[in-house]
Amino acid sequence: MGKIFDKINAEIKEFIDLQKMFFVGTAAEEGRVNVSPKGMDSFRVLGENKIIWLNLTGSGNETAAHLLKNKRMTIMFCAFEGKPIILRLYGEAKIYHERDKKFQEYLSSFPTLAGVRQIIEMDVDLVQSSCGYAVPLFDYNKERTQLNDWALKQGKEKITAYHLKKNSVSIDGFETKIK
Repeated sequence: MGKIFDKINAEIKEFIDLQKMFFVGTAAEEGRVNVSPKGMDSFRVLGENKIIWLNLTGSGNETAAHLLKNKRMTIMFCAFEGKPIILRLYGEAKIYHERDKKFQEYLSSFPTLAGVRQIIEMDVDLVQSSCGYAVPLFDYNKERTQLNDWALKQGKEKITAYHLKKNSVSIDGFETKIK
């Protein structure tokens, strides 16, 4: 059943590395709670208590807006195949944009993808595993290519314009500082 850890050990890292998707949860002090699914080889464990993930272009930018108001973040992985496990990483996160030195430092950790928006760094202070007995089994087929294909077709200028139009403010009216 469930266990609590103060760090990402080798067994936990191995489980994370096998997962094809994860979920990010954030919330400001007021407004809506946001949960976003992520994929596309966009997650990296940097150490026992540090992770980064690549935030790609989306129709909203709630995670960034929330983190500017409240640094708390939860990341959840579900085993959709193999041993039934749910894994949560809790901690505080920072956002890095293309203009930031840390963004440039971390970008090489990921495959080249079009439409990169931000890199999120999280200091993990608690790791929790629980049973995934109610999580259904799914077979992984392949990555979707639509986001990358769309972003490549748009080009850098149009992606930047899209970010300014669609990703500057959250649905609750919070700034994202993408500009």
